[in-house]
Amino acid sequence: MKKINKNWGYVFVVIPLLLQLIFFFTPLIQGFWLSLTNHTGLSQNYEFIGLTNYFSIFNDSRFSKSLIFTGVFTLTMIVGQIVIGLGVGLLLNTKMPGRNFFRTAYFFPAVLSTVVVGLIFNQIFNYGVPQIGELLNIDFLKQNLLANPNTAPWVVSLVALWQGVAMPIVIFLAGLQSIPKSIVEAAKIDGASSWQTFLHIKLPYLLPSISIVFILALKMGLTAFDNIYALTGGGPQGVTMTMGLLVYDTAFVNNQAGYANAIAMVLFAIIVVISIVQLKLSNKFEV
Repeated sequence: MKKINKNWGYVFVVIPLLLQLIFFFTPLIQGFWLSLTNHTGLSQNYEFIGLTNYFSIFNDSRFSKSLIFTGVFTLTMIVGQIVIGLGVGLLLNTKMPGRNFFRTAYFFPAVLSTVVVGLIFNQIFNYGVPQIGELLNIDFLKQNLLANPNTAPWVVSLVALWQGVAMPIVIFLAGLQSIPKSIVEAAKIDGASSWQTFLHIKLPYLLPSISIVFILALKMGLTAFDNIYALTGGGPQGVTMTMGLLVYDTAFVNNQAGYANAIAMVLFAIIVVISIVQLKLSNKFEV
């Protein structure tokens, strides 16, 4: 009985490791192997072609275009969620009228399905916005903004930011409420302005919250798929094609599973590098 009690803790370590091995490392190794083949995804008949798929990636205009859009989209999510989330969090932390209502209203998008949000806004920009443009005689709004290569990337980012900013608001609001009020009051007594109080007192306390929002926004940007698929499907002319959507399109539309796995491996390598850099920067700020 004592032996069982002594070793019971290992069960809680072995089970997660086993699940990680089955559902992460095994598919990862299998995906890497398939990236070295010409597998179509339709049959088990394929040949080993080495690094040919990886060499093809750097000559693929679709990949370079999706890489640029994914980078811009991710940067927009990071900056937008931190800036808007922090601004709204500061506003909701004040004694404003209807504060509880606005706290609920701002979090509402987070409980909606991403696909549902994408389909709703797809209809809005297809039918609703052009009618508003006709009614107000605004030429810019008379067209479908999702069908315009110049406006589609920004519309997609705006929709994703509308839904994605809900959780950062909650995180920043929780961080602001954890700041000791005595420190803020002491700063005011000493004559510190609102900006000085924010910069030298509130912001240092919010660094862990900013780090969390950064990670969530980074993950949202690099793995974006369902909302963009529902909005534009990667169009028009591939200007809203993320790397995740490119992997799906290559594997299940063009039947190039081997090449799709190579793109997925490159995306995985990018995420690993960015994660390592982010962790090092976080540790530097903590010290």
